[in-house]
Amino acid sequence: MPYLKALGQFLFEIFVSATLYIAFFYFNQFITTPLEEARGVNWIFLPAGIRIFITLILDYSGALGLAAASIFINYIGFFEADSISTMGIAVICGLAPLLGRHFVIHNLNVEPDLSNISLKQLLIVILAYSLLNSGLHQLWFVVRGLDSGSWNHFVAMFCGDVAGSILFVAVIKYGIDLIKGRLGRGNLIE
Repeated sequence: MPYLKALGQFLFEIFVSATLYIAFFYFNQFITTPLEEARGVNWIFLPAGIRIFITLILDYSGALGLAAASIFINYIGFFEADSISTMGIAVICGLAPLLGRHFVIHNLNVEPDLSNISLKQLLIVILAYSLLNSGLHQLWFVVRGLDSGSWNHFVAMFCGDVAGSILFVAVIKYGIDLIKGRLGRGNLIE
């Protein structure tokens, strides 16, 4: 029975990850469409922050949820590409933040439970993820002959991932500080 419980937890984490990413993706589309450089290339991309957050906390189940969400988003028509292009985009969507997470944990001495992560390390995660994500996406777009693949789109996607991630982290930090203040605590969890 412990296996069924672990499997249920894993599937729940995939579902939550996918649902959060889809919600943030469409919210971002709603508020930043005028800032879209090309299809799938935004100057501000808030879902980049949720990708990092999800993979930092949920690791592999988070990455699978992100990939599943990307397949769903593209299946219902966001990026009208062939199946192979769509699968590649989905793999990159889950893999880039996962690689960023593992880079930080293995190279910057961050604990797997993230208990000792600093703001500087978090910024390094954001930069590593943004480079990986925009680089892998643009490389894939060029290989597949998609219109969104170019150096200019790499720059826009990189800037969008960095800006979106920093905005997301700032909102989370402000929210935690606000809750701590209202509760009159020095720590959120006591």
